[in-house]
Amino acid sequence: MEDGPAEPGPVTRRRVLALGAGGAAVLLAGGAGLLGARSGGETSGASGTRTSRAAAGTFDPEAAATVLANRARAVRDGDRLGFLATVGDAPAAFQDAQSRMYDNLRKLPLDGWQERIVNTQAMDEENAVLRLEVRYRLQGFDKGQVARTRYLTLAPHGGAWTIAGDGTSRGLTDDAAIWDAGPLTVVRGRASLVIGDAGGLDGIADRLDAAVPVVTGVVGKGWAQRVVALVPADAALASALAGPGQSLGEIAALATVAPSAGSGRGEDRVVVSPGTFGRLNELGRKVVLTHELTHVATGGARDRRTPLWLIEGFADYVGYRSVKISARSAAGELRREVAAGRLPSALPAAAAFSGGSPRLSQAYQEAWLACRMVADRYGEATLLRLYRAAGRVPEATALRDVLGLTRERFTGMWRDYMKKELR
Repeated sequence: MEDGPAEPGPVTRRRVLALGAGGAAVLLAGGAGLLGARSGGETSGASGTRTSRAAAGTFDPEAAATVLANRARAVRDGDRLGFLATVGDAPAAFQDAQSRMYDNLRKLPLDGWQERIVNTQAMDEENAVLRLEVRYRLQGFDKGQVARTRYLTLAPHGGAWTIAGDGTSRGLTDDAAIWDAGPLTVVRGRASLVIGDAGGLDGIADRLDAAVPVVTGVVGKGWAQRVVALVPADAALASALAGPGQSLGEIAALATVAPSAGSGRGEDRVVVSPGTFGRLNELGRKVVLTHELTHVATGGARDRRTPLWLIEGFADYVGYRSVKISARSAAGELRREVAAGRLPSALPAAAAFSGGSPRLSQAYQEAWLACRMVADRYGEATLLRLYRAAGRVPEATALRDVLGLTRERFTGMWRDYMKKELR
């Protein structure tokens, strides 16, 4: 949403976001077992004595899987000492980060959290750098498991393998996760789960709870009618949670999809950037969260077929539906252009909604007024039919089948509507 003290603008949305043993792991009790876990693989020395692979410097995937499985057990059972024992010989800064991560994980309503070895990224005489797939599910909100990539460095110590750090020394970057934030607060609303280390989480939960029936009133009950919102205080983490190459510097919130484990559809998330969101007035906060929740309900963050003007315009239509604001106020930037005689000649193209677009606000306002025109002239149910049709067939076909209009005729009606509403 555009920053402003009185007039809320829209927000971009396309920002592409069972505990147990892994591998052959065997669960061991207590912190000592985590460090002393040995696999069945041993070698015989020249004298006939048996020496562990760790002591011999040979990486043992089974022993590593055991350490990871015991970390999952520690998270599940609340065994903080056991979890931290796996990093007991790591640098202090890494131990502190792992301690914070454990505390954050324990605050989440987890129905499963585990680290699975994908492959070995690098090895030398002392260390093995592993690529891991972290899987988790938020109970009551996620249908499937979410998957994130992590890197851990393991080193032999005292006859076993232990975690010595992450993958940063090798230039490897983890996928962002909300447990990377500072000490988390988790707020459970009627239909929302808000997780973050920023302030104002209760207010965000309240607004999302209030938005659910508004969105459902337009799109129907055929969606989950619940939402997970991530609210990190760090703007860089918010951008990372949004997806590769994304920036929330001037965006208050957005809908994204967290990738799933396997071939699932992923899990919807709303990422809130507190700095920008905090500069909005109450009306703006209400509109932007309803806008993003509409994307969750309609699958807008994963939609690659519906024209972007319809995706964003429809979300703004729902966002503004329950607030009292005139078109002149909500579309202030576009109104000034129209008043100066600069009326857009065509519906906004997809590029107009990119973060660097010089007319980003106007593109959203144009799209909103196009959808508002359809609802005003044909009814809200027809607008929804148009939206759904445009996700199945080409735009021109959807306009013809639903409205009986060519694209040229629709564009002409929209231009006339803008002049009338913004004069």
